[in-house]
This record gives sequence, structure tokens and C-alpha cells, in this order.
Amino acid sequence: MSRIGKLPVNFASDIKVSTNGDVITFAKGKNSVDLDTKGNVDFSVESSTLSFTSKSDEKAHRAFWGTYRALAQNIVTGLTDGYTKELEINGVGYRAAVKGRVLNLQLGFSHDINFDLPEGIEANVEKNLITLKGHDKQALGQAAAEIRAFRPPEPYKGKGVKYKQEHIVRKAGKTAKK
Repeated sequence: MSRIGKLPVNFASDIKVSTNGDVITFAKGKNSVDLDTKGNVDFSVESSTLSFTSKSDEKAHRAFWGTYRALAQNIVTGLTDGYTKELEINGVGYRAAVKGRVLNLQLGFSHDINFDLPEGIEANVEKNLITLKGHDKQALGQAAAEIRAFRPPEPYKGKGVKYKQEHIVRKAGKTAKK
């Protein structure tokens, strides 16, 4: 039995939850997110709780049970509180700026990198800190990973783009001959 799957997903009264076949739609204000269960789990909505049950005793259905419950909880958390990722830029001359829906990065290349922000993701830049905010956890993590991939931190000087809480394991440089 899934320890995560059997927990109900509680949501506030301002979140509207509707079902259409195997698709669960969560809506709050102008934001709306669909979760397609593809017929892998059974679910029921009562007042302000959403409960999932396994379709059968097959291993795949039991795995989907906890997965879809966690995805639903992430959607509810995203619509109520939102998610935030912080990236830190380290390096001489490395800069970032937001121009509309485009994040402009100067990361030591001969050209600037213009990253188009996905729908629903907002960026804010203060000095060397990029703050990404959004209600979709997966899209936010993907955008942060793509920005980090432009110039991952290197182990000798620590230059590059890293997550704020990430620890870079440093290596010793060359040693002089005696």
C-alpha cells in the first residue's frame, strides 16, 4: 500500500476542482492546470479533498497511485503558494537582466544569451541573484536547469551559474615544481 497515495489532497475553497473522464482540472483565478491520469488511477472529489485509489493490484498501478497524488499536491501547492527557484551568478563580468519575457545573460561568451521565459514563469534579477517564480513546479525546475546549463559552475574557481543552496566541491589547482 502506498504511504503517499493513501493521503488525501486538501485544497482551499478558492481552488475549483473539476473532472472530465480521466482529466482533473484545478483552477484558481486566471490560472488553470490539467492533470491527465490516463486511466491509471481512480479518484474522487468530496468538498475540499481529493482522494486517489489504485486501479488494481498491479505494480504499475500501485506506482501511479502515489505519483499522481504527488502531482496533484504539487499543483495545489503551486496554485496557493507558488514555487521559487534562486540561481546565483558567480564570475567577473557575468551579468543578467530581464527585458520583458526575455532573460538576458552575459556569461563570458562572445555573445549574449537571450532565454525566453516559459509561460507562467516570472524572473527577477538583483545583482548576481536570479529569482524565478511560478505555479508549475515542473516548468519552473526545467527553466532553472536550462539557465544553469548555459554555464554550469566549474570546480576550480567556482565561476558559473549555480542554484543558491548548491555547494560546489572545489578542486585544488596545479602545484608549482620544486
